[in-house]
Amino acid sequence: MYVILGGTGQVGSATARALLGEGEEVTIVTRDKSHGEDLKKAGASIAVVDVRDVEALRGVLKSGKRAFLLNPPADPSNDTDKEERENVAAIIAALDGSGLEKVVAASTYGAFEGERCGDLTVLYEFEQALKSQSIPAAINRAGYYMSNWAGMAEPVQENGTLPSFFPADLSIAMVAPADLGKAAARRLMSGTEDVGIQYVEGPERYSAKDVAIAFAEKMDRKVEVQEVPRDALEDTFREFGFSDEAAASYACMTRRLIDGKTMPAHEPILGTTSLKSYIAAILG
Repeated sequence: MYVILGGTGQVGSATARALLGEGEEVTIVTRDKSHGEDLKKAGASIAVVDVRDVEALRGVLKSGKRAFLLNPPADPSNDTDKEERENVAAIIAALDGSGLEKVVAASTYGAFEGERCGDLTVLYEFEQALKSQSIPAAINRAGYYMSNWAGMAEPVQENGTLPSFFPADLSIAMVAPADLGKAAARRLMSGTEDVGIQYVEGPERYSAKDVAIAFAEKMDRKVEVQEVPRDALEDTFREFGFSDEAAASYACMTRRLIDGKTMPAHEPILGTTSLKSYIAAILG
């Protein structure tokens, strides 16, 4: 049986569905008992546990043979780096004595050693902690989530503008949650010798302009990219309700991506979901 942390989110649920599609038994870990009904109907079991509750989380992990580890995103109105580091510490502590034979962890392109740069630094620390413990650990570093554009559908529909934190013509690695779920499921089911870092992205690299074109074709309207100036990133994040600490972290991540510091270190695994098909799917 496979235990999926963050199992009701985009990537966690995609991983669960990929495993269920292979006839595997799956337990979804969620903090909210109202979540996961669709996965329960698909055949998954639901465990309501806060990842900060080390003993309870360890108890759920003991019920499985392998686990997918995803650090739950913190509320950006708080200090996201601080909260997510606390999540990492709790997850690593829960692994001790769990009896798992293998784990697969979700990480990100561009993870590096540092103090405050959001997922890039927090997930790097997660990777290092996993390497230091005894359970074989596979790490999937993902490109920029296509799902991050989903929240832009409303302003696109209302006024034909696509806000972008990146230059309109900058092509970057993007990936759909479904492809990340399939990649995670493959490694969960592979041998214990399949460990270390793999990179996962979509079939092509895309720009904000490509996203605008995909929205335009689906909505049958003109869509223009509205770039957020580099020196306005922190202020823009704060306008969205981010704390000062979270705004600084997200601005750091954005600048490193723009500056090409998040490229994969070796050949990535390519998913099959194109940007156009993903945008078409989320717009129904």
